[in-house]
Amino acid sequence: MIFSPLLKLSALLSVLLLIAPCTAQAQTEGAKPKPFPEFSAKRQKPPKKGSRKRITIQITPKGPKAGAIVGGGASGGSGSSKARTSATYAWFWDTVPTELGKSGGRFQTALNRLSNPPSGSGVRASRLQTLYTISQAHGVEILKATIGKKVSPALVLAVIAVESAGKSDAVSSAGAQGLMQLMPATATRFGVKDVNVPAQNISGGVAYLDWLMKEFSNDPVLVLAAYNAGEGAVRKNNGVPPYSETRDYVPKVLAAFQVARGLCVTPPQLATDGCVFKTLGG
Repeated sequence: MIFSPLLKLSALLSVLLLIAPCTAQAQTEGAKPKPFPEFSAKRQKPPKKGSRKRITIQITPKGPKAGAIVGGGASGGSGSSKARTSATYAWFWDTVPTELGKSGGRFQTALNRLSNPPSGSGVRASRLQTLYTISQAHGVEILKATIGKKVSPALVLAVIAVESAGKSDAVSSAGAQGLMQLMPATATRFGVKDVNVPAQNISGGVAYLDWLMKEFSNDPVLVLAAYNAGEGAVRKNNGVPPYSETRDYVPKVLAAFQVARGLCVTPPQLATDGCVFKTLGG
C-alpha cells in the first residue's frame, strides 16, 4: 500500500513522543549533584605584619625539695632574702675587717670596737636579767652540750638571748625554731629529733657552732655571720656577707657575750673558753 510507510512513521513518532518526557525526567533526576558534606568554618585572624608564629606551652615549675635550704644558717638566714641596705651598726664594721683572710686579732678588735663606739652610738646588748634567767633555766644543758667543744657556754648563752630571748617555743617567720632557732635542715643535720626539747635544741645549736669554729679557724666573727646567714654565704662573699641583718646580728651577739661572761665564775677571754655559770654554784 502507498500509505503503509506513512503509517509506520506516524506510529514511530507517537511512541517517541510518549517516551521523551519520561527520559527527560530520568535524565533530570540523574543529573542532580550529590550534596556537599556539612562542615563548620573556623575563623582565624591573620598574623600581624612582622610577627612570628608562636606556641604557648604552660609548664608547672618544680618547687624546691622539701627541707632544702639554700645558703641558710641555723637561724634561717639566706643571702637572697637579706636586704643589702645600710646596717644599724654599720659603724662597727668601719674598724672590724670582714674578709676571710683577716682572722688574726679580729675578735679582740670587735670587742674593742663595742667598748669604744662613736659618740651617740652603741649596741643595745641583751639585758643582764634575761641572760641570768636563761642561765638558771638552761645552764646545765648548755654546760653538758659544750663539753669537748670549741664553744664557750657564755657564747651559747649570748646566742640564745639574741635568737629567742630564752623562749623554747619561739618560731621565726623563716621557720627557725626553739631556743637557738634551728632551721629544720640544720636540726636534721646535727641529729636533733625534737627542736622543742631545750636540751636537744641546745645540743644541735652547739654542734653547729663547733662545726663552724673548725670551718672558720675559731674566728667568732665569721662563725656568728655563718650561723645567721649560712656558711655558704660567708664563703661566697669571701667573709661577712653585706646583709644588714647579718651585720647587725654579729655585734649584737658579741655585746651579749660581753655581758654573759660576767655570769661565769671565771670569765672566759675567748669565745672558745669554758666557763661555769654562777647561777649553778649554789
